[in-house]
Amino acid sequence: MRFTSLVVELIRARPRLVVLLVVLLQAALWLILPVLLYRSPPGELATVLAFGREYQVGTYFGPPLAFWLADIAFRAVGNYMFGVYLLAQLCAIATFWAFYQLARAIVGGQQAVLAVLLSMTVVAFSSPGVEFGPLVLARPLWALLLLHSWQIIGQNRRSAWFAWSIEAGLLLLTTSAAIGLLLLVAGFAVATVRGRRTLMSLDPLYALLVIVVLALPWLIWIVRADVLTMPPWPAIDDLSARALHWGGLLGGLVLAMSGIVLLVVLNSGWFARNAEEAPIIYRPPVDPLARQFVYCFAIGPALLGSLVAGLFNLERVSGGAGVVLLMSGLAVIVATGDLVYLRRQRLLRSVWAVAVAAPAFVAIAATLFLPWTGSNEVQTSLPAKAIAHFFGDSFERRTNQKLRAVTGDPQLASFIAMDAGRPHLLLDTTPERTPWLSVAKFNETGGVVVWRASDTLGTPPPELLQRFPGLVPEVPRVFEWLVNGRQPLLRVGWAIVRPKAQ
Repeated sequence: MRFTSLVVELIRARPRLVVLLVVLLQAALWLILPVLLYRSPPGELATVLAFGREYQVGTYFGPPLAFWLADIAFRAVGNYMFGVYLLAQLCAIATFWAFYQLARAIVGGQQAVLAVLLSMTVVAFSSPGVEFGPLVLARPLWALLLLHSWQIIGQNRRSAWFAWSIEAGLLLLTTSAAIGLLLLVAGFAVATVRGRRTLMSLDPLYALLVIVVLALPWLIWIVRADVLTMPPWPAIDDLSARALHWGGLLGGLVLAMSGIVLLVVLNSGWFARNAEEAPIIYRPPVDPLARQFVYCFAIGPALLGSLVAGLFNLERVSGGAGVVLLMSGLAVIVATGDLVYLRRQRLLRSVWAVAVAAPAFVAIAATLFLPWTGSNEVQTSLPAKAIAHFFGDSFERRTNQKLRAVTGDPQLASFIAMDAGRPHLLLDTTPERTPWLSVAKFNETGGVVVWRASDTLGTPPPELLQRFPGLVPEVPRVFEWLVNGRQPLLRVGWAIVRPKAQ
């Protein structure tokens, strides 16, 4: 007797409801967990806020849109990180909903649910999605761009051109990898008959005009800042090392998709008994152009992004893993066939739930138990709010002025830049990255210099004394971690540079 679970029946009868439920549950998980567990922002989120506070048209870190939105979200809830975490999860919801709409247009609503469920197991959409920034904001924009690209090329919907142009312009204002992604879309259009037919109209010219208008401030900044130079090409002796780096990046992408691989293997019919009794998720035949579209944007961004990162020795895949792996779930569904058999339903549900929830358990375990295993530092356990409040309040008490600038250790300084007064951040080792403030200007307006103290006297590092001669250290301030464990307390050395007027 064939057994069909309630989940399968829901997928068949209410696919949109299933997508909304699972996407909202994952978003709620990664909204609640950092609010309860993180005492400091993960990754470079504090730096994103420090740069967003300046509202620069462009910076060393790339286009400005993500930085502006992060600062707006931070201020909207009274200078609390909840606003930024909420913004990150809204991006996740928009990403998967646009991805579902695209998958539904290609394989139908029922199999589109399976594509979304598979893509949700990609590691990039879990804990890294909390670190709002260009890589996170690019995901919904890329998903929407692909959706409207298919509507334009595959369905000949001229009304989608305007939305496509807006999304392309915003993507250019979000990530430096946008140019490569847009060229990939244009290349697919040129390489296909229906794509070339679509381009033989005035709509692409109007779209190009909208894109230029949206990205004009960023383009002007690029020209004025003279950053149109290509990164240096690797020497011949470095090619082998860069090739290994490229292989490592590709391996990382495969590892991020391990949940999809495991689910596909468990659902295979190699070792299944009574395979004919497995419930079936049916779809109408897939358009050959749609199959090419899915494979192109499932494989192309990953290969191109990893190749660029490997060639120029970048730390991560160009565009981010969340962008280049977005279509991976849909590619698996398209390759499976018109009939998808769901074998071992209970096992598949359990493995999928573990794959989605495992990063959350890893984050909890790292926060609560890693400090007891040694002196390893958990970044999100630093008391960012207490650090910011102490140094902001100390400067105001000593000088009777609001703290206007902070420098020194980049991580600690970026935490202090989140204080209620939102002081300016100066990266004193690389001042060209913070053009709104220089060392000379810092010495004139005054501020706080912080560093990690290695002794009880709080002796400043020699390089700080060279940049700030006459620095008089204060008694180091000690802060507790969220979980102290076996690691020593955080000892912060600091000094006040008084304003010249005093």
